Amino acid sequence: MATEATFTVPPDEFPLGTIFASVPGVTVELERIVPRKDVIIPYFWVRGVDIDDVEDSFSTHPGVKAIRLIDSVDDEYLLRVEWDPEYEGILTALGETEIPLITAIGTNEQWTFEIRGDHRRDIATFQQRCRERDILITLTALHALTPVETATETALTDPQLEALVLAYERGYFNSPRDTTMAELGEELGISQQAIASRLRRGIRRILSQTLTSLGGDAPSHK
Repeated sequence: MATEATFTVPPDEFPLGTIFASVPGVTVELERIVPRKDVIIPYFWVRGVDIDDVEDSFSTHPGVKAIRLIDSVDDEYLLRVEWDPEYEGILTALGETEIPLITAIGTNEQWTFEIRGDHRRDIATFQQRCRERDILITLTALHALTPVETATETALTDPQLEALVLAYERGYFNSPRDTTMAELGEELGISQQAIASRLRRGIRRILSQTLTSLGGDAPSHK
């Protein structure tokens, strides 16, 4: 039976974690993809603060060959990373086992990864690969998927789901609106730009998942 697992690692255990030393307030999110040996998650987002030179905010790490800024909107930055193929880490273990990565979000406290295996033994194989490389992962959740879980639920990140639920409960989607973007951001303790980003990306993911399930060919926007 298909199984999902959530695990955490220290912030400096993953190559992109070098940014937290210079900009501790950012959040880093990897683009969702099925890792393979020849394609290992080339894109990621940096969110949460305005950075004059986001590329230089990443210190040298043996797992990274180069980082290039692709686009930016307000306090969000899309970057492309070129990994060093000789460096063996979490992504190497994912690529070898071909386990889909659902989400990967890093803060200065920890990295949180959510993965899915076709069988529980796939998760066990991934854990074994990490142990062989002395990668410090902590398994925090493990459960079999059930028919109750929908593709939309698994497509949303926790921050996006939190923002959408709060916006719905506070009447943001009513006409006229019962609350403002600034008030939602204040309640969550984040900026107006950040709450806008979470709502926008959450709605895009729901639309993409819904249109795809109806037989459309909707692109997966992040």
